[in-house]
Amino acid sequence: QVQLVESGGGLVQAGGSLRLSCVFSGRTYAMGWFRQAPGKEREFVAGIGWIGGSTLYADSVKGRFTISGDNAKNTLYLQMNSLKPEDTAVYYCAAKNTIVPVPIPARYDYWGQGTQVTVSP
Repeated sequence: QVQLVESGGGLVQAGGSLRLSCVFSGRTYAMGWFRQAPGKEREFVAGIGWIGGSTLYADSVKGRFTISGDNAKNTLYLQMNSLKPEDTAVYYCAAKNTIVPVPIPARYDYWGQGTQVTVSP
């Protein structure tokens, strides 16, 4: 059983930066960050595969967000720069039992509880 705990959310002004962390226990093969704003569906943000280190980003965050991880420390990160008000959402860490990161929430097997990110204008 994999457990995930996110941290690092908060309130930041537009143009600012935040780094989210996700500490996980258990074996994972690929992980991702998703977000969900009020009244909207959960959407993919970024993903990483531990074997080979492949990464995948949503178009809306390319060039601003960076996903990385330290498997030895069992920690996944999401560095978020140049934040915009439309980035406001609850951000979730997720893990899957297969090696390829994909942008589909249903393909992930484990989820954290989420951390709130609020970007003010």
